[in-house]
Amino acid sequence: MIAHGKEIKVFTANSNVPFARGICTELGLELGDSTVTTFADGEVSVSINETVRGCDVFVIQSTCKPINNNLMELLIMIDAFRRASAGRITAVIPYFGYARQDRKVKGRDPISAKLVANLITSAGADRVLTMDLHAAQIQGFFDIPVDHLVGNPLFSRYYLSKFDETLYDQDEFIIVSPDVGSVARSRAFAAKVHMGLAIVDKRRQRANMCEVMNVIGDVKGKTCILFDDIVDTAGSLCNAAQAIKDIGGAKAVYACASHGVLSGNACQRIEESCIEELVVLNTIPMPEDYVGHKIRQLDASPMFAKAITRIYNETSISSLF
Repeated sequence: MIAHGKEIKVFTANSNVPFARGICTELGLELGDSTVTTFADGEVSVSINETVRGCDVFVIQSTCKPINNNLMELLIMIDAFRRASAGRITAVIPYFGYARQDRKVKGRDPISAKLVANLITSAGADRVLTMDLHAAQIQGFFDIPVDHLVGNPLFSRYYLSKFDETLYDQDEFIIVSPDVGSVARSRAFAAKVHMGLAIVDKRRQRANMCEVMNVIGDVKGKTCILFDDIVDTAGSLCNAAQAIKDIGGAKAVYACASHGVLSGNACQRIEESCIEELVVLNTIPMPEDYVGHKIRQLDASPMFAKAITRIYNETSISSLF
């Protein structure tokens, strides 16, 4: 695939190799030949084993757990491509870590999302492709173009297929935002699947801990779909699900989120919760020891492949949505 005189090449580091291979399969390309290992002391070592001079290079790397290692792999790979005279370098970051620290909540707080944006730009990236940033304004932290994909088309297709035509019965289904901060993305999803919206109002006491206070909206007797961008420890999600069951009187609770971080005992917590099913995208690999049945992954690689094709051909990405 050659346009505008530049050859396209796709590389990956170690965070999510199957996802990168899926993108290459969709593009009809071979994954670029590179080696990303560590020295004995843990320093990242990168070798690019083929020429990239003048090429349109896409490097795929989610900055998920272990986040600092994966971030350094991305930065060093970008630097290697820049020093090898790549024509253009696009950092494809399906899950953008450190995005939850996007503002100063109290005095002397860092804004880590801005710091990471600066690091990626300084390393030599020409543009960034990512999905469902925790805060959309993070796009403005970059001094290079950012293409921001959204996962709700994948979820809407899944639920329209799962529940068939009954999905349009407003008396049966409702989208629920697990907190006030997720209302905008939940409203957009609700509009896409033609459903109503409810909100779980909660008070967060400290990081990864929350206390549910109230359910805003009528969920009584309905099948609820909790919609969020990240599931980390799953405490907030499970508490919200229990609240709309106990307080709101919901008939059943499903959940979906773009990024399944699933830290600690999150998988066990979900398996033991009242959530019927949690659907996440494969922007982050599933924990290797997961043996449950409630968590399902949808494949986002075709959407990323389409976006990469449009970036390469310099055509519109917004029409994907």
